[in-house]
Amino acid sequence: MSNVKLAEGLVQGDRVTKLLDSAMDAGDGLLRLTPTWVPRSFLHPGRRIKLHPGDYYRFGADRGGIDERWFGSTTEAANEGRVWHEGLSFCLFEGKKFLLKDAVAERGADLVGESIFEKYERWPVYSKFFDNMGPIPHHMHQSFEDAKLVGQEGKPESYYFPPQLNNVDNNFAYTFMGLEPGTQPEDVRRCLENWNAGDNGILDLSRAYRLKRGTGWLIPPGVLHAPGSLCTYEPQWGSDVFGMYQSIVEGRYVPWSLLVKDMPEEKHQNLDFIVGQLDWDKNVDTHFKNSNYLEPVRDENRSGDGYEDLWIVYGTVDGQQLFSAKELTIQPGAKCTLQDGATSSWITVQGRGRMGSLDLQTPAMIRFGENTTDEVFISHVAATKGVEIENLGSEPLVGLRYFGPNAHSDLPKAGS
Repeated sequence: MSNVKLAEGLVQGDRVTKLLDSAMDAGDGLLRLTPTWVPRSFLHPGRRIKLHPGDYYRFGADRGGIDERWFGSTTEAANEGRVWHEGLSFCLFEGKKFLLKDAVAERGADLVGESIFEKYERWPVYSKFFDNMGPIPHHMHQSFEDAKLVGQEGKPESYYFPPQLNNVDNNFAYTFMGLEPGTQPEDVRRCLENWNAGDNGILDLSRAYRLKRGTGWLIPPGVLHAPGSLCTYEPQWGSDVFGMYQSIVEGRYVPWSLLVKDMPEEKHQNLDFIVGQLDWDKNVDTHFKNSNYLEPVRDENRSGDGYEDLWIVYGTVDGQQLFSAKELTIQPGAKCTLQDGATSSWITVQGRGRMGSLDLQTPAMIRFGENTTDEVFISHVAATKGVEIENLGSEPLVGLRYFGPNAHSDLPKAGS
């Protein structure tokens, strides 16, 4: 296990204000973020998120391998045995760190916008790279109503498969989603009854979709899905609730506790309640792909000579615009000004350049605890004023950025 402390040099309490003000002034509203690594005890790292091969178990083998990197996060990872800051993003300025969570608490309107901060009192979304060697269990994330039963928030999420992080498919580049039309609640209940009989057969009730680089999916809460093995960029609501409905994956047993971890304790053996947390209509939708599949859409208003801005995550969840994401590509020698008018969190996936006064460089390999120059938090102040981005390299400069609730008046509809 590593002696490296990710929180080394962390400033907290009253000292955050002065450091944050200096960072905001120096970056003209841009904040440098450091890599946020998250392990999962029940998963097998896919090894495509640039982490050094010797560092995938730096939280300890008992904690599992690191197969996630979180971006612009003020959300804590719901892991057993977690370090206290697991899942939280750090800002870096002049060798000192402070939590993005503390920065938002200190200057919320400037960082995330007045409307978001007044309603949520935090940055309510985040994104991650999720990188697994094989498929993971068929699971769902609770609705806001169901998550509230255990003091949590619901979790709609989305997928995008960046070509730059998917040079190989790994073991199973297909994702099971939803349930076959005609499936009945008693069919799922029977799978839960067979939990300890071996494979409970829930995938027999679903269908798999082949994953395609450069496309994505929108996954509402309550919808079953078993993500495949492409490395995925996942803008989502700021929650880490889930329930796993599959008992065995690739020969590995999934404990019952991972099914019911975010359900009321008195309901942990109530099969009707557990099945009832699924959004049945969305799971058995006869046009599931049409409702949830996302092809990139060019934003003509923010594309120009030498640069192209694509919508990669769009659409609404139950009529609400909760999060969205874009992919910006700038050709060598070109530059553009981003003026989104809403906060976003940026990760560079290809090339070299600058954003305002901050360098952008895509690393080939990252040591655990090493700071990088590929991640930036674009505050509401900077996004409203406009940020100049320039390609200073010999290949395209490509960045992904995600947004919070109600960020756009021109968001495409799902199915576009």
